[in-house]
Order: sequence, then structure tokens, then C-alpha cells
Amino acid sequence: MNAIDTATVTSLRPVWREVLAASYRALENSVAVVRDSQADDATPCSDWTVTQVIQHAAGDQLAWAMLLGVGNGPAYDPFSPSGAVEGGAAEPVKDAVEQARAAWATVSDDDATVPTPLPHGDLPTPVAAVMCALDAAVHAWDIAVATGRPSPLDDELAGHLLAAAREIVEPLRQWGVYAPVVEAAAGPSATPVADDLLRYLGRVPR
Repeated sequence: MNAIDTATVTSLRPVWREVLAASYRALENSVAVVRDSQADDATPCSDWTVTQVIQHAAGDQLAWAMLLGVGNGPAYDPFSPSGAVEGGAAEPVKDAVEQARAAWATVSDDDATVPTPLPHGDLPTPVAAVMCALDAAVHAWDIAVATGRPSPLDDELAGHLLAAAREIVEPLRQWGVYAPVVEAAAGPSATPVADDLLRYLGRVPR
């Protein structure tokens, strides 16, 4: 794994808690408006339905929380979600985000690194936190797009997420965690940062 650029760590250090908070709000808000009739709808994650993306997003947050010392992690494989949940779509995310928030609250600004569920292992705290946030935010976008809601990503949030992603994502593509970069269509050279983030993560902005 390549070393993390110290400039990226420095840039994310003052904002990582706000980035996490914004990403968790995005995920909770996207899930809160999912109707029962939309549970099996297709998503930008081509192999997964809305419910499966919700299960995956929740499972990932439970995994982060466990490694930070809170909870027991997911009771299922987040990369093989069943597509069936009890109690409504919001329930898995509500519990997972609650545990993840509690876990990150135990992390001190003085902690240089924290453990992660990524193959990279321990990462600088600001980068780890923003990668955790990235998982929540991008799946919030997947769910929003699938259910006809506005994108929850603004350019400020996307800029921080993209900074961390450029440090971490490339080695993950070999395992199919992220699809190849989607090239921008011909046209104006200036594009929203949120679109740049989505394309970098293998998604087609809509």
C-alpha cells in the first residue's frame, strides 16, 4: 500500500468530525424516505436492490464501530446482503449509525492512527474517519438516486471525501469494492466536485 500523503492528512484533520456527521445525516435522511414499494428497486450498485444497499451500508458501519471498540460488528456479510430486513428500511441504518457515532466519539484528536476494516489496516485518523464517511455518503447517494430523491452530496462534502478516496481507493478496485473510474463526457472542462467524486468511485452522475 502506498504511504498516505501528509498534506491530505493535514487538510482533513480539522474537518473529519464534521465530514462524518454530514455523511451520517445524508445516509439517515436517504433511508428515512424509502417506501416499502421501493425496497426491491434497482440501484446504481448494479447487483443490489435498495434494501441490499441499505444492509451493506449498515454492515460496513457496524464493522467500523467494532474495530473502534463499540459493538460486535455485523451478524452477516455486508458484501452478501440478503435483501430482507425486519422493522422497515431505516432500522438497520439507525442502529449502525448509532454505534458508529458512539465509536468515533471515543477517538481523540491526539490519536495518530486508528484501526480500519480496510486491507490497509491502521490509517491516520483523519483519513480513516473520512473513508468511513465516504462509505456512508456514497451509499446515501445510491439510495437517493434509486428512490428518485435529490443527491445528498454537495461540493464541499464531496471535496473532502475525494481527497481521502484518492489516497485509498485504487488498491481496492482489484477486489471489486469500487468499479473503474468513469470518464467524463466531452463538454465543459469544469464539473461539480460531487460529479468528480462519483466518477472516481465508478458511478455515473445523474
